[in-house]
Amino acid sequence: MSDAYVLSVANKYRINSVIDPNIQTKVINPLNRIIIQWAGSCLNNVYLSGSRLKGTAITLSSDFDLFISLKSDTDNTLKEIYESLSFSLEQAGLETRRQNVSLGINVGGNQVDLVPAKKRSGNTNYHSLYISKRNTWTQTNVVEHANIVRVSGRSTEIVLLKIWRKLHGLSFPSIYLELTVIKALKGVSRNDPANNFWILLQYLRDEFVDLIIIDPCNSANIISDDLYKYEKEAIRKQARDSLSQKYWKDIIW
Repeated sequence: MSDAYVLSVANKYRINSVIDPNIQTKVINPLNRIIIQWAGSCLNNVYLSGSRLKGTAITLSSDFDLFISLKSDTDNTLKEIYESLSFSLEQAGLETRRQNVSLGINVGGNQVDLVPAKKRSGNTNYHSLYISKRNTWTQTNVVEHANIVRVSGRSTEIVLLKIWRKLHGLSFPSIYLELTVIKALKGVSRNDPANNFWILLQYLRDEFVDLIIIDPCNSANIISDDLYKYEKEAIRKQARDSLSQKYWKDIIW
């Protein structure tokens, strides 16, 4: 019964990874035109990334993420790139929300996160990204992140934790959340979603705050530094509160 309930919650919010042709025409194509005009000859590529690429998208978060890859010889600093894209979007009549590495916008009722990045030299998918929260930068590989999540076999638990995060108003960056789920459930059965989610909550309560999570694509990038201590404590407190509930409908709904 518990497994049936948590799976019904996951299915209630889960989004198909395939982009609707109408969205492609009315949202993505117009955005691509803005991006091409903004980036000019510096543009390397624009592609779908984030939860749609990983198969963990939910209706409560952004509808999709677009990763904007600029050529490695782009002269501008990462901060200048981030600020310049924000300005261009606003000039196009789009209100931007400044997030940690992305710019959030609303296009025709669709929430879109744009991630501008500068490609590293060489034939790789490694990019440098601006981190606005700390006014610094990092190097990572979002394509490899997606591969790690897809092959982990933990998409259901990741979706459930994303729903729990959103419903309780918690700050918990997706790659941090995903790597936490994969670590917490290492060696645990993939056929017991309710029990696995309970294990996750216990992990968040007991081990999460002091745990160091390192980017598997860059050992110098400490993913767990993406949240301040008080933000981690808020996650621990909510996990503790959720574990005290008697019914699943009071934990995740």
